[in-house]
Amino acid sequence: MRIIKTTICGTDLHIMKGDVPTCKPGTVLGHEGVGVVEQIGAAVTTFKPGDHVLISCISSCGKCEYCRKGAYSHCTTGGWILGNKIDGTQAEFVRIPHADTSLYAIPEGYDEEALVMLSDIFPTGFECGVLNGKVEPGATVAIVGSGPIGLASLLTALFYSPAQVIMIDMDQNRLDTAIRLGATAMVNSRQVDPVARVMELTGGKGVDCAIEAVGTPATFELCQELVAVGGVVANVGVHGAKADLHLEKLWDRNISVTTRLVDTVSTPMLMKTVGAKKLNPQLLITHRFRLDQGMDAYETFGHAAQNQALKVIIEP
Repeated sequence: MRIIKTTICGTDLHIMKGDVPTCKPGTVLGHEGVGVVEQIGAAVTTFKPGDHVLISCISSCGKCEYCRKGAYSHCTTGGWILGNKIDGTQAEFVRIPHADTSLYAIPEGYDEEALVMLSDIFPTGFECGVLNGKVEPGATVAIVGSGPIGLASLLTALFYSPAQVIMIDMDQNRLDTAIRLGATAMVNSRQVDPVARVMELTGGKGVDCAIEAVGTPATFELCQELVAVGGVVANVGVHGAKADLHLEKLWDRNISVTTRLVDTVSTPMLMKTVGAKKLNPQLLITHRFRLDQGMDAYETFGHAAQNQALKVIIEP
């Protein structure tokens, strides 16, 4: 694949902090992007050189036990390997294993820059947050973390017309962005007690779905305090440290706690919503860099609050 556009993910920052031990030093990072097929192996039958394609963050053989169940992230010869176990997409070229079942043809007229957001963050926010969180019409939802994953969870939660979507973060710019994108309320946890404020907004009940979109012990434990009786805590974030599960408070509250690595089974559906103008992933793009400005891109993304950064686009 010749890369046309790629980006940096919060997971890449977790790798840089040492939270993902499967990624060895020297590995080219990146698991998102769009590009052009340059050369195909003998087993590839769906694509040909010159095809413009969306790269899935998950590589899937389509044949193993897990792939047959739709759990592509646990493919026995694939899964999340790009930018983790093998060299990734933050480069001029990248090799894509299992190409027939790990790439998506880009239809004529689609905005390729917007589609970069469908490699990972939108399927992740939708599958791990919205679907696992059982968001439904009239539900109350709290999303802890208003970064790109949290905002992708917000935009896809709106598919289901929840009564409330409350965004919680310490970055006021990201909270303001969330309100522009359709959140019903925002809570700056640097300024107010988020638990007290959410209880005020929900009549003391808590939320039907609390989506953890950061990946720290504090945010996971906060979700446990926000969830209502019969609700769901849907973990999306990548965790590199132990987080407590407070069963002494939750054992009788009929709640569910879900975890998941994105399987990207929703990618074709999300591409259709983009084509139908029902979803605009480009709203999350704030900065653009050339590949030779990679360190500047990481500096900008890694200090998102001071740079008012959401997603960055990197082009060779």
